[in-house]
Amino acid sequence: MTQEDDVPYPLDAAAVRSWCGLALEALGRERERIDAINVYPVADGDTGTNLYLTLESAARAVEAAFDGHTSAGTAPCLADAIGAMAHGALIGARGNSGTIVAQLLRGMTEVLAATDGSADALRRALRRAAAATYEAVAHPVEGTVLTVATAAADAAERAAAGAAGAAEVARAAHEVARAAHEGARTALQATPGQLAVLGRAGVVDAGGCGLVALLGALADALSGEVSVTPVAVRADAPLPEAAGCEVADGAAADGRGDPEGPAFEVIYLLEAGDAAVARLRTRLDGLGDSLVVVGGDGLWNVHVHVDDAGAAVEAGIEAGRPYRVRITHFGGASRTKEPAMTARAVVAVVPGAGLAGLCAEAGAMPVAVRPGEPPASGELVQAIRQAHAREVMLLPNDPDLRHTAAAAAEQARTEGVRVALIPTRAAVQGIAALAVHEPGRSFDEDVVAMTAAAGATRYAELAVAERQSWTMAGVCQAGDVLGLIDGDVVVIGSDLTRTAMTVLDRMLSAGGEMVTLVLGADAPGALAERLERHVRERHLAVDTVVYEGGQHAAPLLIGVE
Repeated sequence: MTQEDDVPYPLDAAAVRSWCGLALEALGRERERIDAINVYPVADGDTGTNLYLTLESAARAVEAAFDGHTSAGTAPCLADAIGAMAHGALIGARGNSGTIVAQLLRGMTEVLAATDGSADALRRALRRAAAATYEAVAHPVEGTVLTVATAAADAAERAAAGAAGAAEVARAAHEVARAAHEGARTALQATPGQLAVLGRAGVVDAGGCGLVALLGALADALSGEVSVTPVAVRADAPLPEAAGCEVADGAAADGRGDPEGPAFEVIYLLEAGDAAVARLRTRLDGLGDSLVVVGGDGLWNVHVHVDDAGAAVEAGIEAGRPYRVRITHFGGASRTKEPAMTARAVVAVVPGAGLAGLCAEAGAMPVAVRPGEPPASGELVQAIRQAHAREVMLLPNDPDLRHTAAAAAEQARTEGVRVALIPTRAAVQGIAALAVHEPGRSFDEDVVAMTAAAGATRYAELAVAERQSWTMAGVCQAGDVLGLIDGDVVVIGSDLTRTAMTVLDRMLSAGGEMVTLVLGADAPGALAERLERHVRERHLAVDTVVYEGGQHAAPLLIGVE
């Protein structure tokens, strides 16, 4: 695309990268203010934070796309960058508004990925984005981010009017983006008159605020004129002079969502086909409200508010493969601006929904992940916040998460939470630490006990080699079964059960009182029974306990205490 004199920056991959960075900065500035006016659909005070975490994931994906092309000696195109941004937002979407913004970005991608980034392409992308958000929401409500997105698209249409045929590129993309931003700002100010709960609180829609910040960042990225003017949070007030303006008195008291509404927010990523997702929408719509399902091409982000969180997850299991399951309990107190605090809580990173359920049953807040998609520090900070505890034990359960978890702990400490990072290097060490957790004793004593339990647990993992490679135990071929003890390959075999027996014998040769087996979803049906019998016959006085790890857990995890 030839750059015109009045177009500071074209809509290309570099502009998308800049957009991500500016959007993250803008939401970082606005996060607390948006949280403070969050009264719909639930007054849980986290919309700004959720939008920030969603864009953080999007920005991380874009940077990864650029790094990949740099390594290959190529440059990313617009389709690569905008596609990465949309995918990153999809897998990292948080809350109702974050999920909707992820769909908005996907809608833009559907248009921009096949264009040269002209002004007309941006106009069409914004129109498709607005339509996509309505398609994702089970019961669209006006006066929300949906309305603001439509107004932005309308303004973009007007800005591009008059351009025709090949001359359409003369209307600069940055002018369309700026018009969309101004249209969104105007529509945002009208939301209190469209949605009663906002009118009673005297504030604008929180999700709409986030979208205005996002579109402002896009306009800045294309124009090169960065603005830090905060978004107005009241319909009858001029734009504040400083980002620290206060929300009107009574916003929290008058604007809360229905206290009799669903008790849980359930979010998960889902691998499933279109037909299965259509059935899932119908089922979840009958279970609760605030249903938003976004995505496509086999990967979806599901968000719903329900009373029966288990039923919502089970519906996902029937539809396909859910992972990164996050369940937040609203309760009476958690819907207020100051949720009831508990004395102490445990936050644990775990692979697979099965282990997430196990940790939740034990009273911990799980952060479920799958291989290759580690959580960002912001995601761990958010989990610590949602624990609503004065003291938190953080279990990373992965040596590669040590620095990420340390950064999250440090951030949480600046917010007044006392956080202890328990040095767990595997999920089985986390299970051991959680087993001795005792909120009734002193914080320091609890830290010592949990750390000691984790340190006294050796860990092993059975995995299947994806390619030929060198290991400490020799050369493995694709399809070989690898037995890893404390992170190092010590056995290469052809049969999962026999390799597991060899690993167990090596671990128990140094002694042990308890064996923990965590089975992945793909583990053979009789594996647990055969390993239990092996331990019983070969190693006297050693007990065995078995847990289901679920999808995305390794075929077998072993812990020996």
